[in-house]
Amino acid sequence: MAAPRPLPVRRSGVIMPASIQDLEALRALTALFKEQRNRETAPRTIFQRVLDILKKSSQAVELACRDPSQVEQLASSLQLITECFRCLRNACIECYVNQTSIRNLNTIGVAVDLILLFRELREEQESLLTAFRCGLQFLGNIASRNEDSQSVVWLHAFPELFLSCLNHPDKKIVAYSSMILFTCLNSSRIKELEENLNIAINVIEAHQKHPESEWPFLIITDHFLKSPELVEAMYAEMSNPERITLLDIMVGKVMNEEPLARDEVPVFLGYAHLFASTFVDQCKVVLKLNSKQPGDDEVNELDGIPLILDSCGPDDRNPFLTQWVVYAIRNLTEDNSRNQDLIAKMEEQGLADTSLLKNMGFKVEKRGDKLILKSTSDAAQP
Repeated sequence: MAAPRPLPVRRSGVIMPASIQDLEALRALTALFKEQRNRETAPRTIFQRVLDILKKSSQAVELACRDPSQVEQLASSLQLITECFRCLRNACIECYVNQTSIRNLNTIGVAVDLILLFRELREEQESLLTAFRCGLQFLGNIASRNEDSQSVVWLHAFPELFLSCLNHPDKKIVAYSSMILFTCLNSSRIKELEENLNIAINVIEAHQKHPESEWPFLIITDHFLKSPELVEAMYAEMSNPERITLLDIMVGKVMNEEPLARDEVPVFLGYAHLFASTFVDQCKVVLKLNSKQPGDDEVNELDGIPLILDSCGPDDRNPFLTQWVVYAIRNLTEDNSRNQDLIAKMEEQGLADTSLLKNMGFKVEKRGDKLILKSTSDAAQP
């Protein structure tokens, strides 16, 4: 490898502005490390020097975290940090020797600490986001196909880094942190997720927000769905939209052209039972609501009627929902003038859709100063 100009040594004890020579040398290394032969022949001492620059530049970020007024002074330091991460990222591409050398310098710990400082700054300036993204890419590359590096990344990054990054507003940061999680997960670390369900649920949310990103999807299909214990624990804590997202992924996997492996079949039958049992429980609630009982007024007091009416809309996943709503409204209004008056007033105030009420078999009539809710089927009788 043709080494670039040696990186200059700075005066000890003084934090200097970003050196143009340092930056140019780092950029030269980054370009050289795009070639496999240069990665394989890189002197180990280079990585120590890059780490020294990274540590010194990180001091400016630490200062900005303590004193937000210093954020504006970060530009030169962020340039160096970004190029250090790019250099290390490229050096690790399909190069086990470099991965090991860089890991043994404790570069992973320094990188994770710096990334957590980026998140603490809560700044969205592009130079900071670029350094943030490059740091995550470095962690992904050093862990790729290297179990020892994966263990060290997991040790430093779990759970704080994933909690900080999986819900980040920047979609690239979400994607790169998902890549790291995917790379590091194995059967034993899945068990740790059962104690940190927020991370697992954040992956589901990441897939909802960024369906075009492959990493959250792969985490779910290649790791989560292989652990019934984790899925069951997640399911108990997830919202209904999150459950539907998980169900959609399961259905997609089952309907895939490639059939389930033999050992996957009983696992997915278990998932089907889990979802079905929840559906049955919810149906029991609906049936209880639909049965004529003294609780009709309680539904009114809990503002349940507007919620039931809001549920009456097209839903491909539950084609019989409208029928259940009609049944519930009929039972709630039958022999209950208070509930009838409420729905009639909602229609007059524009809170209930007239066409919706008509489709459900009801209409509102005005008799003097009073509004009356009537069944259209009753009106049709002679």
